[in-house]
Amino acid sequence: MDLIDEPLWAAVTIFAVAAVVIAAAGTVMAQVADRLADRTGLGEAITGGVLLGASTSLSGFITSVSTAAQGFPDLALSNAVGGIAVQTAFLAVADITYRRANLEHAAASLTNLTQGALLIALLSIPLLAGQMPAWTILGCHPASFVILIAYIFGVRLASQTHREPLWGATQTEETRADVPAEPQGGGRTLQMLLLRFALLLVVVGFAGYALGQAGIAISQKTGFSQTLVGTLLTAVSTSLPELVTTLAAVRRGALTLAVGGIIGGNTFDVILVAASDIAYRPGSIYHAGSGRPDFVIVLTVMMAAVLLLGLLRREKYGFANIGFESLLILLIYVGGTAALVVAT
Repeated sequence: MDLIDEPLWAAVTIFAVAAVVIAAAGTVMAQVADRLADRTGLGEAITGGVLLGASTSLSGFITSVSTAAQGFPDLALSNAVGGIAVQTAFLAVADITYRRANLEHAAASLTNLTQGALLIALLSIPLLAGQMPAWTILGCHPASFVILIAYIFGVRLASQTHREPLWGATQTEETRADVPAEPQGGGRTLQMLLLRFALLLVVVGFAGYALGQAGIAISQKTGFSQTLVGTLLTAVSTSLPELVTTLAAVRRGALTLAVGGIIGGNTFDVILVAASDIAYRPGSIYHAGSGRPDFVIVLTVMMAAVLLLGLLRREKYGFANIGFESLLILLIYVGGTAALVVAT
């Protein structure tokens, strides 16, 4: 799908249609993932962080990999990291919609804390890679392999934390425990849920590819920088499943799934950076771009750190029933994106 030779309105139309498809499929994926969490016995935090987080990131994955393979490193990196930033902001939006208490208070989970710390550690690797020599192994920077290994180790650590927690959050009347709504077990129900989930993955994957091609065309035709298009257009659009699934999970009362889906999806999205480096054949993607995506990475680290502080503090109500971390996250995101627009 090459849209560069097509008129701008065609690229914008395909972009909009793909974004709607991604949002619609994401709504259903939240419901299926919640049931899978109960059926498999993995728990909402692990299911949200691994299964739901990775699957809703599929569109962003395909967008970053396809654009990197076509020689657009800034677009690929800013889409991957910009998605993490906007998804963190989405969690603050979900906090606003949950009126009973601060969402980070009600969804107390040691697993989410572990994944939050993992996210900050993973985001530091691309920044370090950019300051290192442009070494490559099989056309990829060694930092990309470090990202993959660190992610696998981190997910295993989060799983162990879920099974054998050595720390625990104080239970209050507003804490929503992760209690299965339906029995564990396999059988036809589990098979049908997995099949339905797989079909949704295919739909989201195709839509993500179309979105990436439309993003390339929009950047080329409008003169907007790849970083700006990746951070504000493709990243927001490919992150729509996270917004939809988070709000849907909050409405269903699956609060741990909502928070875990965002944080776990964010940790998975760092793999998009490594995958983009693998797809970018001229050399290290960390040294190929303009350096502007580094600004988005630092912005995202700041937002993730504030979120982690909020999960630790567990403010019960906050200002207008919004926790301090949600307010700060929104301010940081809006201020950072405004600075990016001005700079480009």
